[in-house]
Amino acid sequence: MTKAVKILWSVFWIGLLSIVLLFVGVNYGLLGTMPSLEELENPSAYVASEVYADDGSPMGKYFLENRSPVNLKDISPNVINALVATEDERFFLHNGIDGEALMRVVKGAVTFNKSGGGSTITQQLALAMFGDDRATNKVKRVTQKLREWVIAVKLERHFTKEEIINFYLNKVEFSDNVFGIRNASLTFFQKEPDRLSVEEAAVLVGMVNAPTRYNPRRNPKASMDRRNLVLSRMAKNNFISSAQADELKRKPIELNYRKIDISQGIAPYFREAAVKDEVNRLLKDLRNANGDKYNIYKDGLRIYTSINPIAQQYAEEAVAKGMAANQKIFNQYDFVKTGSVFNKRQKELTNFIKQTDRWRSQKQEEMSDEDNLATFNVKVPMKIFSWNAKREIDTVMTPLDSVKYMKTRLHTGFMAMEPQTGYIKAWVGGIDFKTFKLDHANLKMKRQVGSVIKPMLYCQAVEEIGFNPATPLPNVPQYFQGSGWVPANKKGANGGSPEMARAIALSLNGSAAYLMKQIGPTRFVEFLKKCQVQTDLKPFPSMALGSCDLSLFEMMWMYSMFPGRGFNVKPQIITRIEDRNGNLLVNVLPQIEEVISENTAYTMAKMMTGAAKYGTATRMKNYKIGAVEFACKTGTTNDNTDAWFMGYTPELLCGAWVGGDEPWIHFPSWASAGYGGSAALPIVGSFLQSVYNDSKLTYDNKAQFIKPEVEATDVFYDFNNNNSGFVSPEAEGENMNNGNESDYGDFSNQYESNDIEAKTPPKESDKASDYDEVKPAATTPKDNKEKDNKDKPKDKEPKKDSTKPNSNPANKPKAVMQAPVKPN
Repeated sequence: MTKAVKILWSVFWIGLLSIVLLFVGVNYGLLGTMPSLEELENPSAYVASEVYADDGSPMGKYFLENRSPVNLKDISPNVINALVATEDERFFLHNGIDGEALMRVVKGAVTFNKSGGGSTITQQLALAMFGDDRATNKVKRVTQKLREWVIAVKLERHFTKEEIINFYLNKVEFSDNVFGIRNASLTFFQKEPDRLSVEEAAVLVGMVNAPTRYNPRRNPKASMDRRNLVLSRMAKNNFISSAQADELKRKPIELNYRKIDISQGIAPYFREAAVKDEVNRLLKDLRNANGDKYNIYKDGLRIYTSINPIAQQYAEEAVAKGMAANQKIFNQYDFVKTGSVFNKRQKELTNFIKQTDRWRSQKQEEMSDEDNLATFNVKVPMKIFSWNAKREIDTVMTPLDSVKYMKTRLHTGFMAMEPQTGYIKAWVGGIDFKTFKLDHANLKMKRQVGSVIKPMLYCQAVEEIGFNPATPLPNVPQYFQGSGWVPANKKGANGGSPEMARAIALSLNGSAAYLMKQIGPTRFVEFLKKCQVQTDLKPFPSMALGSCDLSLFEMMWMYSMFPGRGFNVKPQIITRIEDRNGNLLVNVLPQIEEVISENTAYTMAKMMTGAAKYGTATRMKNYKIGAVEFACKTGTTNDNTDAWFMGYTPELLCGAWVGGDEPWIHFPSWASAGYGGSAALPIVGSFLQSVYNDSKLTYDNKAQFIKPEVEATDVFYDFNNNNSGFVSPEAEGENMNNGNESDYGDFSNQYESNDIEAKTPPKESDKASDYDEVKPAATTPKDNKEKDNKDKPKDKEPKKDSTKPNSNPANKPKAVMQAPVKPN
């Protein structure tokens, strides 16, 4: 051989050896972890985990994908014929990789005449096994293609052709996030897959190439064209005659659509986020029989929760009633009607578009951003959320308008729990889990809390300084060195020195600022941490008015100490977990800790009854919950961004938040419909009314807050039941115009006209502190630059009130409830 020939043979053998070594390396994970064949070989290894309520009734299941496996004998031959004809007509002739098809692809690339793909059914099954790990960029796709080929060959070696077809049809995704031929058949035609006709099989098989593009519900014309192409290929491969194909092509697509709802079952928000997270936390150090970490989707766990089905139903009804009324009011504002709320928000609007399923699906189909955006301005038939029985309505609109519509829906989070045990009895994370997945009740979802933080400040003053319900609290702005005035304006701080019980009932901002002056921001943050606040908080004076962001979960955790007689209890999601055989894995006990004295807890509970009796929550009287004692607090943040309501009886603690997902989508700052006492209170009121009127539930409407057996408080003067004796022009402060009981009606039937303010509850002082947190280096709050600078001392803090109590806790007695002297 000549030298040139030797070199040529050397290059050939080196290249061949390199290719062999490359595929060997791929097989052993050189280019990435190879998906296991276990799922296909032993599908019974994956057992759904089940969730149970406190009475043992099933709540729902966790499983890998929304699929129902079916045997090949139970699938119509029409489906198999359509699949082979369309996706891989040489399926029964190759061994996983079709060389002829690959050459066709290469030829098409050279001649710029694309005439079909090169992936076989076996390769498509291999690709499906990558799941969410599918590569999107071209470089990674090349390496994944090599892995795909190796898996395809292994599949052909391990399984028969019939088994591969069966695995494929059970694995592949159809339109609307439906997986597997059985669920697809049931969803689009309400038929078992063995009864599918030729044209129905063609519609379903046509989807697998591009589920969004060929969705017969969303894109009927594209689906029709694709179906007819499948029929033509079936005729070409002699599965049907040409005459039959022509006849079937003339038929319209007749769907019988009903989506299998994976959110079915009670408390879907609770199950989707809270339960899963808690199971993972509780089982993180345990291993199953195979030595692996427990998997909620595979290991057949039995998860027992504290949810009460009856209470949960009442909670969902209360949310539906309250939020439908809120949305009805909100829809009447021009900035919602015209969409002007999105003016100058193009960046945010583009981000919303890119978060939609439509955008993501079209990106996966390699549609350019420009073409993708263009589709959002074309009107199409669609279903959107609506406050009706089905929670949806059929309409025709552009996807862009649907994004705006959905973003202007108000949302909520609601929880109810037993404060002695921490058992959560009801959990509603939003208005409709099918449409809106974000859970607003969980620990991670934080919003500005407003005045619902004030009871913590009052509590600390009682516990550590010795204040009592009759202690006068000056209702004027307070100056903090390095931070400025709190509040930055005079809202809720218009003078006088009301007693402590009256100040908390009316939610006076000046009085709260005065308490912060006595306690100090750093000391207050330390107290909140003691009360189990999990969020890392910075000590700003404006926290007196609720400028910090906390979750509803944390608020429930803190508030539990008031009806819990000083004991703080963590909201408990799960009571126990068993394995698939019923063996106990975890038994969860209440997490209880004493954080304040029983005396202080009783004092706070009694003082907080004032809000419902004559303060910012008098609307609760309309709900006639039947409980002898009820304590509460309203909260509203700047510009009506967040509405809160926390309320409790001796046996049940409830909390509700209402607002937009985006903080800049909210009620107008002047609209009382956005206050905590208007938007959030009705949810709690309606829930408690249902619970306490249901004889099947064991809550006692005669239960009272238990008076401590302490000599110093043996004679307790109920300030709130005798508050008229403490009223004087000097102590009343700002006239809050609370009105009377007849002024507080049900909003649901009061807004038939454009008179938005008609019959709305009175303005409450805990709305809008208008105070922005200012770091020590800053000067005055931005909302108050001109108005307050002239009153602000230039070189020193204003002279302290000589009448305030000594803030040194060492010089003050432990919290006691002393009987104030009645005026003559």
